[in-house]
Amino acid sequence: MAGVCALAVVLLLLNVPIAAAHAVLLEASPAASSSVKGPDVAVRLRYNVRVEAGRSRVSLLMPDKSVKALTIGAQPSPDVLTAQASGLPPGEYRIRWQVLASDGHITRGEVPFTVAP
Repeated sequence: MAGVCALAVVLLLLNVPIAAAHAVLLEASPAASSSVKGPDVAVRLRYNVRVEAGRSRVSLLMPDKSVKALTIGAQPSPDVLTAQASGLPPGEYRIRWQVLASDGHITRGEVPFTVAP
């Protein structure tokens, strides 16, 4: 029985690096559910692993439900994506992101925020 338990622990430990390599958003600017001044908003997304900027996408869901693609800027570090949203009128927005992590997996998510009047 002890051998089976030891094998189970080893198998669980072997899976930890694989799960940890998926891109998880650690920090966003604007922060989730925050209110920011517009009309220009700098976007900064920091992940727990290296992400491939060339194979990643960042877009903005506008108040009218249209989607505006944002151009990803130069990466200040391998785990950060930056973009600039310009000319945003007051309203509720969502940053939509899709990144390719260093483990080869694609991860997606959204960050809601509001541009204040």
